[in-house]
Amino acid sequence: MNTNYVLVDFENVQPANLEILAQHPFKIFIFVGANQTKVSFDLAQAMQALGSNAKYIKISGSGHNALDFHIASYVGELACTEPEAYFHVISKDKGFDPLMAHLKTRNIKVQRFDDLSNIPILRVANSTSRDEKIKVIIKKLISMGQARPRKEKTLQNTINTLFTSKLANEELQALVAELHRNKCIVLNEGKVAYSLKG
Repeated sequence: MNTNYVLVDFENVQPANLEILAQHPFKIFIFVGANQTKVSFDLAQAMQALGSNAKYIKISGSGHNALDFHIASYVGELACTEPEAYFHVISKDKGFDPLMAHLKTRNIKVQRFDDLSNIPILRVANSTSRDEKIKVIIKKLISMGQARPRKEKTLQNTINTLFTSKLANEELQALVAELHRNKCIVLNEGKVAYSLKG
């Protein structure tokens, strides 16, 4: 699975919901400004719970956009060593957006979000009701076009990956059965045909 990196501009956003990352394969870097001397107990506790996947980066020196340049440098460095990784910059600073647009033209998967909860994979993975999950699955299958899975087991694997591999086998089977009941798919001896609108 491709690594998901979360890079937080702590001068701009002090996340209060780091625990939503605990069940997902994320690596998180909190970039702390040169003049920031304290973090809250709740943040420190949430970072500690993430173990080796969490790291503070205290920048040296100060100045206009100093922390932003550090984040940009890390994204560039990591993208060189892991070109398939995803980068989620958490900042309310829209000054990042032109850089993000440029990096995307270089096939670097990067996006800025105001809050951790806006990261699409977390929104998807934290979908709770079966109806929400079915909507997410249908949207994904439509986007896959001709590359949709042709076997039931492969479809289950695709669904599990969509929800960051945390669904029980029984739930996967129930979701496939629901797609069949809704006439989105036709199952025939382990093979899958699709009847999706969109």
